[in-house]
Amino acid sequence: MPQFATSTGSVVAFDEQAGHGLVRSDDGCEWFFHCTRIADGSRTIAVGGAVAFEIVAGPTRGWEAVAVRPATPSD
Repeated sequence: MPQFATSTGSVVAFDEQAGHGLVRSDDGCEWFFHCTRIADGSRTIAVGGAVAFEIVAGPTRGWEAVAVRPATPSD
């Protein structure tokens, strides 16, 4: 499965009931993610928080963010 390198950005939307949201990468692109793609397994994430993530070809929505996690200085 094709995959981009790790990207950084922020969570711009997250609907806890629906279980999905959007992250905006530092270059301005927005990527869909599902709560099951949050790296720590919590299924929730704060809107506005800085995150690191990877982009992969998703099963239904084209490219999407996976392994979404709070950004660290090393990201």
